[in-house]
Amino acid sequence: MIGDIEAYSISDGHILMRSGVNLMWPEAARPAMRADLDRHGERPDGLPLYVNILLLKIGSEIAIFDAGFGPGTNPDIGWVGAALASIGIDPAKVTQAFLSHAHSDHIGGFVSNNKAVFPNAALHCMKAELDFWRSPTPDFSRSKRAKGPLPGMIKDARDKFDVLQPNLQLHRDGDALLNDAITFEAAPGHSAGHTMFRIRSGKESLLHIMDVAHHHVLMFADPAWGIEFDHEPDLAVETRRQVWARLAARNARTYGFHLPWPALGRVATQAQGYAWQPERWSWGS
Repeated sequence: MIGDIEAYSISDGHILMRSGVNLMWPEAARPAMRADLDRHGERPDGLPLYVNILLLKIGSEIAIFDAGFGPGTNPDIGWVGAALASIGIDPAKVTQAFLSHAHSDHIGGFVSNNKAVFPNAALHCMKAELDFWRSPTPDFSRSKRAKGPLPGMIKDARDKFDVLQPNLQLHRDGDALLNDAITFEAAPGHSAGHTMFRIRSGKESLLHIMDVAHHHVLMFADPAWGIEFDHEPDLAVETRRQVWARLAARNARTYGFHLPWPALGRVATQAQGYAWQPERWSWGS
């Protein structure tokens, strides 16, 4: 619960990124990253990428925040549909959908067979994100991403936006919806319009940090350690510094798209950086 809001944390699956710390930057810090993984007893053969979907019941509204990869041939991902069925939620009953940015693990599950998976949901997205992908030449010049897959990635995002166009509603930083229950908080760097979501009910709140962090150890230990998926690496680092400082100072409850399920916790300061402190998860009442 978040005040009067009933919330669900849904796993869409997981991937082990076999490139490990070679996905991380700056390159000179990789030995320190490996040492940090070893200190925390983390596996050395790859970085786990968890995918968590937040779903809310707000009165008569059902809201979903990103939709994962979508169904496919990999049995380790694409679990959202089965999870929704298990809690009795028909995709046609979802009324509000929120897209943090248009990478495939976030937008993929919104489209299947060239149709909207949540046909009756308004799809809320930052205008800056849509403008980036629909620009004549989306700028990845500062990203550490491999450049070969970019044309296919751009086409896929554009194709999905085309399918979702009738449902799209565009927003700017600070926009609030559903009687201020959900607020857009810009978190640029990972993508042009990457956004977090502040969820409020009564005196309680939760900040969904989306892709400010991709790893539960490395990207807290030193906010300057970034991942190659960021479009603007320096800006992503500055965003992370600011967000971690605010969350730690307020001891604020936090939810992370790529943190270990159920992805609830807090950011705490430690000697030379920060640490992710997951909430103790207790089964049963």
